[in-house]
Amino acid sequence: MEQRQVGRSGLWVSRTALGTMTWGKDTSEEEAGQQLTAFVDAGGTLVDTADIYTGGQSERILGRLLRAAVRRDDVVVATKTGHTPEGYRPVDASRRHLLASLDASLRRLQTDYVDLWQLHVFDPATPPEESLAAMEAAVAAGKARYVGAGNLEAWQFATLATWQRAQPDRVPLVSVGTEYSLLNRGADRGLRPAAAAAGAHVIAWAPLGRGVLSAKYRNGTPPDSRAAFPHMAPYVEPYLDDRSRRVVESVCTAAEGLGVPPLAVALSWARDQEGVAAAVTGPRTLAQLEEVLGVEGVELPPEIRDALDDATARQER
Repeated sequence: MEQRQVGRSGLWVSRTALGTMTWGKDTSEEEAGQQLTAFVDAGGTLVDTADIYTGGQSERILGRLLRAAVRRDDVVVATKTGHTPEGYRPVDASRRHLLASLDASLRRLQTDYVDLWQLHVFDPATPPEESLAAMEAAVAAGKARYVGAGNLEAWQFATLATWQRAQPDRVPLVSVGTEYSLLNRGADRGLRPAAAAAGAHVIAWAPLGRGVLSAKYRNGTPPDSRAAFPHMAPYVEPYLDDRSRRVVESVCTAAEGLGVPPLAVALSWARDQEGVAAAVTGPRTLAQLEEVLGVEGVELPPEIRDALDDATARQER
């Protein structure tokens, strides 16, 4: 699998990342282990998790698998912090919370450090310099190798990144995570340019449009799909409208012309956009992961990419 540099840092990751949001709920630990082994065997390195995924179970499962299924040195572990669903406010990027949450993540992951520690949310109640100083402290202590951010507006990321670039000895933000696909091109409006200006790269999540761009919902809702699960249906339903159907048809047309599955067209489009370091897919099953791994060799011809760009230029959320 192709490895890419993240921003202007020394961190390199696989251009397709394994997302673990479903581990511990829709994906059992046994199947998670099968996924992780297959992913690493295929040359994948970047594994994405977060302290809030399945109440911490995602990190716990990954921690056990890093000891039993794969070598820790073969995996780039990325986790996130900042959400506080059990707290008295929904987000908390204070020094107190960030450093405590990192220690908790390290315990669950059974590791001394994470490769990429990301601020998962913007906290308007905490001065940005306090949050960034906490991240600097984590790097200085050897608990995080690199730092990034996620799910921010362009101005929020620019604020944080500019503060870090104000002095040469500060630890830069090397990445910014965002939803990005042919069904959601909101990052084109400002976040991708902001990241490029700061010397950072985008980590794109939901590149398959929450599964819709695989065309599985083209003729209805399969009973084993996310949209059929009550706890996941609200996540998928925004992309089951008429506008999304038109995009899916464009993807299917391109796929038929290239002789590849629609999933291959959608994933390679997002994965290979300028400024994208990696695309994070979150397969529930090993079979779904194998479909994703089969896309590694697919490169969209420029004329197909241009046609999809034109067909989806206004597909912003």
